[in-house]
Amino acid sequence: MDINKIREDFPILKQTVYGHPLVYIDNAATTQKPRCVIDLMSKFQLESYSSIHRGVHYLSERATESYEDARKTVQNFINADFSQEVIFTSGTTGSINAVAFSFGERYVKKGDEILITAMEHHANIVPWQMMCERKQAKLKVVPFDNDGVLQMNEFEKLLTKKVKLVAVAHVSNSLGTINPIKQIIEKAHLLNIPVLIDGAQSIQHQNIDVQALDCDFFVFSGHKIYGPTGIGILYGKEKWLNELPPYQGGGEMVNCVTFENTTYNELPFKFEAGTTNFVAAIGMAESIKYINNLGIETLNAWENELLNYAKLKLGEIEGLRIYGNAPEKGPIISFLLDKIHYYDAGMILDKLGIAVRTGALCAHPVMDIFEVEGTIRASFAFYNTKEEIDALIQGLFKVKEMFK
Repeated sequence: MDINKIREDFPILKQTVYGHPLVYIDNAATTQKPRCVIDLMSKFQLESYSSIHRGVHYLSERATESYEDARKTVQNFINADFSQEVIFTSGTTGSINAVAFSFGERYVKKGDEILITAMEHHANIVPWQMMCERKQAKLKVVPFDNDGVLQMNEFEKLLTKKVKLVAVAHVSNSLGTINPIKQIIEKAHLLNIPVLIDGAQSIQHQNIDVQALDCDFFVFSGHKIYGPTGIGILYGKEKWLNELPPYQGGGEMVNCVTFENTTYNELPFKFEAGTTNFVAAIGMAESIKYINNLGIETLNAWENELLNYAKLKLGEIEGLRIYGNAPEKGPIISFLLDKIHYYDAGMILDKLGIAVRTGALCAHPVMDIFEVEGTIRASFAFYNTKEEIDALIQGLFKVKEMFK
């Protein structure tokens, strides 16, 4: 790949911060948008903006066509069987909350169990806690070892007939661990237990085929895959989506409304109440097309090279500890430097133009397990370079020098 040419597509990367070239390695939090996404969203709002599905006039029909084309783009990207299995939501969090509410209302009763892992993002913990409290169910947690590897023997012990659903991150946002989701899905399905995969940290780095995985639900956010915020995807097998009740009521999701009774619309509209963020949906589709043009496998190969280079260089820094050393990792590294507080280190790096994440990373249970308050996280995308990793290493040496 010609990284310099690719970086030209991302205008934000050209700027300087406090007199230093920007080194943006906070991609697990959100990714930057290529110019084509920014331009398309602007062009759409200048020329085609109109409420979708509701009008018979030219602008509305054109906007609706673009929106439904975006749904088909997502369908093809994740290889969903039907376009109506693709539901637009506000993001990963919105998608998980939708399933937690709807699935809980239909299938969960007192004493039932939901199974998650100890490395989940808060977005894949709290909605299930809320549902369990509402339905008097129990939340069970699969532990991981010191390297951040899921303990599959414990998973098998916890996977009983009481479990109504398994919800697991494909890739941990705090440890980078790539979980064996194919194996998890296969074992759960032996007991007819459906599985939800949180793909917020995998959708941008791996080729996702929901039919090959055979997952029942797969969720992700547009802003994690070089698209806009405020948009995400809930993929669900048609059989589940048909059976689940809607989690929001309003316009578009209805077929007929009277004061005595309401009947619901067909898929996917049953789960898209109100006016969705259709501009962002169209923008996300453009980001997917951009990724497809580059080739996600090619991008993933470069990101793995960056990860290995970063691990090698970070390993040369005395007093630096990495949290999460699973053999299979996404391009995410969480670490601490000596006894220096992560906020202090992060602020100094910021003054050097280096953008990293600091804190609990929306994963308090992970931090509690390692008995730390938080970490520093560097996360890479295909537009990053080895020179930027060198800048991070130099910055960390500067941090050490300042705290001698």
